[in-house]
Amino acid sequence: MRRDMLECKDEQKINRFLQEALTGFLGLTDGGEPYVVPLNFVWWNGCIYVHGAEEGRKIDIIHRNPRVCFTVSEHIGTMVHPVPAKTSTAYMSVMIFGTAEIVSDLKEATRALDQLLGKYVPGYFDRPLSEKHVSSYRSSAGSATVVIKIVPDLITAKEKPLEKERKFYKGRTVRDDIGRVF
Repeated sequence: MRRDMLECKDEQKINRFLQEALTGFLGLTDGGEPYVVPLNFVWWNGCIYVHGAEEGRKIDIIHRNPRVCFTVSEHIGTMVHPVPAKTSTAYMSVMIFGTAEIVSDLKEATRALDQLLGKYVPGYFDRPLSEKHVSSYRSSAGSATVVIKIVPDLITAKEKPLEKERKFYKGRTVRDDIGRVF
């Protein structure tokens, strides 16, 4: 990491961030070409879980090269300063380098999908997802659903906290900040 002062080593903060963030980006290598896919995900049991169709480019690439990078980033706010070069962004980001594998254990796949439902529609369903539903489900295109597990080798995190007094809001101009000390 180039800027050590931005590194976040707080495991609780990283775990909470991964549990709450809504979109991650799965980076794959297709031969010599990068391929990045935005996905819903769940951080569960120290791994990232995503789901998708059993066929397609993403699955084909994973079969050829299971090494992946999964990135999650959230913009927290923009911080202003009368000196344009000191205008900045508050953010949190996590990069997970590891190996992707198709989950073949129906019990684990069902639990992971149930965790996804609990994250994105908490309290909506009144009972856990059943293995029968998962094993028999087919999309409108006729494809079965697969669960992909990303097992981390390395996790890095960066954050730049929001300085509340510098937070940009609509209508704020440089005239509001002339003479202020940041």
